[in-house]
Amino acid sequence: MGRGRTTFFDAIAALPWPVGLGVGVCGYLAIAHGIPLLFARADALGTAFRDTHPFMPLAWVFLGLCALAALVSFLAARRRRRLLESRTGLESIAALGWRDFERLVGEAFRRRGYTVEETGLGGADGGIDLVLRREGKRTLVQCKQWRREKVPVNVVREMYGLLAHHRADAVRIAALGGFTADAAKFAEGKPIELIDGAALLGMIREVQAKGAAPISVPPRIEPVLSGDVASDSAVPSCPKCEAVMVRRNNSRTAETFWGCSMFPVCRGTR
Repeated sequence: MGRGRTTFFDAIAALPWPVGLGVGVCGYLAIAHGIPLLFARADALGTAFRDTHPFMPLAWVFLGLCALAALVSFLAARRRRRLLESRTGLESIAALGWRDFERLVGEAFRRRGYTVEETGLGGADGGIDLVLRREGKRTLVQCKQWRREKVPVNVVREMYGLLAHHRADAVRIAALGGFTADAAKFAEGKPIELIDGAALLGMIREVQAKGAAPISVPPRIEPVLSGDVASDSAVPSCPKCEAVMVRRNNSRTAETFWGCSMFPVCRGTR
């Protein structure tokens, strides 16, 4: 399900709203004052511009269009910010629709310093949902909000094929329900990062803790979706990568321990 042809309005709305507004002001000045100066030396045209200035309505239309696109950008940014700040656990992430889940993942990466392009090419069924850019590298992201189903190896294999097709540098797949053992094995040694629900929650809590605006909803204790994430207020950092840690259960002994939220990329424990 593609987004279709990108219009000028879409391109401006995709920019940060101050940039879009600045484009509008610059365009207005260029049309309203730059064109008359360009033709000022021609006597006939100069007289026409002084008397009527036929491009002035176009200047106002351009400014108004950019201002409207900047407003759309501002509202979208505020919605993404509130979307991330109001997540309190895996249950609140699972309650999102697939489109808001993509926005949430994109905002988490945006808070970590990436430029995020929401491609809209994946839709509800999969594909490339986000394109990340940082330090000259491109990363393709697919978002899977499967709550009770693990992502199989064929999905990871397809994304790995898109990596070469689009000449990107890496692939990341965010899946709320996690990945099968075959999928994790296939990703080993490749530029593929598998982000399960616990790791995504760890990313969100990490960026929430880095000076984000206060959460606009009252905090509450939620049931853990899969028993991976603890609700303790004091969460330690991973001794290996310093990421946020989460509570995990040992399937053999039933004992709980702290595990790195970036598992399987990092396997630090406490």
